[in-house]
Amino acid sequence: MAYDEDLADRVRAVLPAGEPVTERQMFGGLAFMLGGRMFCGIVKDALMARLGPEAAGRALDQPHVRPMDFTGRPMKGYVYIDPPALFDDKDLHAWVLLCVEFVAMLPRKTKVK
Repeated sequence: MAYDEDLADRVRAVLPAGEPVTERQMFGGLAFMLGGRMFCGIVKDALMARLGPEAAGRALDQPHVRPMDFTGRPMKGYVYIDPPALFDDKDLHAWVLLCVEFVAMLPRKTKVK
């Protein structure tokens, strides 16, 4: 198993109702997309969270949160959240909501022809 399917189901259960979320297999894991932009995902058993640079910096002060370094270099604005911080569905919901709120604030993507 490339990613924790139980965690994927738990993320699906806490997604905001009515949001047009799609899923895409990426980086050996699963990415959740809103308006074509990745807002969170699952890599192995960790939640990948796109929070933006400021919120990601603050999140790193919390236990079980680490920089997202998928490529060997930390990705600005992204963090990994390890399973102990996701035990409670309320905590998982809070993380997912932060991701959705950040991506919703970004300018709309325009399609290039």
